Amino acid sequence: MIRILIADDHTVVCQGLTLILEKSHEMKIVASCSNGADALNWLRSNDCDVALIDIAMPGMNGIDLLKHLRKEKPKLPALVLSSYPEDQYAVRLIKAGAAGYLNKECAPEEVVSAVRCVLDGKRYISPAVVEMLVNELNLPDGKPPHETLSNREYQIFLLLASGKTVSEIADAVALSPKTISTYRTRVMEKMYLYNNAELMRYAIDNHLMN
Repeated sequence: MIRILIADDHTVVCQGLTLILEKSHEMKIVASCSNGADALNWLRSNDCDVALIDIAMPGMNGIDLLKHLRKEKPKLPALVLSSYPEDQYAVRLIKAGAAGYLNKECAPEEVVSAVRCVLDGKRYISPAVVEMLVNELNLPDGKPPHETLSNREYQIFLLLASGKTVSEIADAVALSPKTISTYRTRVMEKMYLYNNAELMRYAIDNHLMN
């Protein structure tokens, strides 16, 4: 029996995934957590074969959970299932150690196939992500500015580009407004931008927004 942990703060999503995965009769959901901290605490005293995690969760989000898992559970395959389009996070998270990336709009059978794939020690990479990886390999040495950002900086960049205020972002990622302001400054410096309007324009021009 394949034991699966789900980390997602949407009850409907968790219930839907449970129905999809347990329908195969070879998979069982052994834990369902609404945030990264709960998932990490569960994993510190329990085991599973695959972790299925969302990016946007209250408190410890999926990006931070993945970072902890690479240190504490390096052999546990973590499959990211998110509502964010592949072009926003997929390549970054796979480079950060995710075993695969799925968009929540994918077909149910693709989720089952992805779980089986990562359980076999492989990475599940959709055709869309393969194309992005190939395009990245063909990039000249001079990377576009947003490619120089750390994963956290990139997360803050997207939230700023979506029009959220520093306070709103601080609440969303469970950091202080002062810390978010520091990240904003770093993002602006690395991307050679001067204000939020320029940042939003950059995100739109480079097709980084939904």
